[in-house]
Amino acid sequence: MSKDTAVQPPYFNIDPNQALQELGQPVSTEGFSRIAQSCAQGREDLASRGLNEDGGKSLRLFSTWEITRYLIPVATPHFRRVLRSHPDLPQGRSETEGGAKWFTLDEVLRLRAHFAAEGAKNKEYLPYRPEGLPAKLVAVANFKGGVGKTSTAAHLAMSAALDGYKVLVIDLDSQGSMTSIFGGKVDDEWGTVFPLLARHYASHQRQANQGRMDRGETPVPLDETLTDALKIKTQDVIQSTHWPNIDLIGAQLNLYWSEFQIPVWRMQGRGWKLWDALTDVLEEDGVLDEYDVIFLDTPPALGYLTINGLAAADILLVPLGASFLEFDSTGRFFDMLHSTFQSIEDGENMAARALGREEISFEWDAVRAVITRYDGAQQGELASLMQAYLGQTLSPHRQDFTALIGQAGEQVSGIYEADYRDFNRETYVRGRQTFDATYAAFKKLLLGSWRRDEIEAQEAEHGEA
Repeated sequence: MSKDTAVQPPYFNIDPNQALQELGQPVSTEGFSRIAQSCAQGREDLASRGLNEDGGKSLRLFSTWEITRYLIPVATPHFRRVLRSHPDLPQGRSETEGGAKWFTLDEVLRLRAHFAAEGAKNKEYLPYRPEGLPAKLVAVANFKGGVGKTSTAAHLAMSAALDGYKVLVIDLDSQGSMTSIFGGKVDDEWGTVFPLLARHYASHQRQANQGRMDRGETPVPLDETLTDALKIKTQDVIQSTHWPNIDLIGAQLNLYWSEFQIPVWRMQGRGWKLWDALTDVLEEDGVLDEYDVIFLDTPPALGYLTINGLAAADILLVPLGASFLEFDSTGRFFDMLHSTFQSIEDGENMAARALGREEISFEWDAVRAVITRYDGAQQGELASLMQAYLGQTLSPHRQDFTALIGQAGEQVSGIYEADYRDFNRETYVRGRQTFDATYAAFKKLLLGSWRRDEIEAQEAEHGEA
């Protein structure tokens, strides 16, 4: 018997009776509940790997080596001299006598502020942030799952925090993966953006009711949900995280009901501009003045929550892998974005022209596709072709997949939360390089858009003068 015929494929000669024995019982609707409970237990067990003894997440300490290499641009000897001459500054702690000093991120932020006030003026101790301008909102979106959307948003948020920015993360995905990364606890939809969207609709209806009463018509009653939502501010659903300068609006499964409730509201209130709900509420509550950068993690679908996130965003990032299917899917995503927002503009502007009002036009400071999980040995040619087709829209930086990513993922944490002592130091340095480069590419977009706003504000001020 030849070698080719000796070993048959595993799908030949399967015994139906054996298959029946392994099949198990049929699954009912109740079976889904049991599976979900098992997953929930597993999720809690896995998440607990990143929890402290109190059941909450805690951020690791940062060594003098890390601080002077990655966080504060000073030479290590000078850093130590400054600490010795300023005993009122955080001095860190050593695990062994004469060992390396370790600092909390809170302490690092205090040290950064000291160097910014007292250090050389030609060094960037604090990141660029124009005074008087609002926070920049950054949406990370794609309707294909598994492209690194949440991990990209989380790592950018952590990078910005390490850079000294005050960050708010808004989880719009009912799966709540971003919420888990930052250790958020959300009991129900009232701890998510849902009441903020409900409040925006309720405010619209209350104003519309005033118009109805002025015309002698019967007002539309607000139900208990909408009445309760009118009492909620954005600050009520913001929770702190284990990062001192990252706050969170979390998500959980009930948030998905927004996708069913919003169209009902839209039918009841035809004049309600649902796409402006998140933007208007954040602005009205002063949130844009409390933070520097706000990251929006959207669901892997172009639903109402995603539309709110995209409409609110100044910068749109679209992660994708260097594969034909992901390139094709992302192209369809952009096509759907065009159809959706063009439809909104056409509908609104038809009415605006009839009433002599100003027409609306959506605009983003920057839109970039970002290649994630990149393998240069296997995907270089396809990535180059994608770059040729997309041009500036595709960021030239490609985020490599490294072993460090997988190991950090097992701990339900981000790369920047990993202690380099758990790896060879050089492995850690190489592992975080790709994320540092991703943040650098993003930071160029952030600073460029802020600078453009700053120049436009200055020109407007001079024009008025």
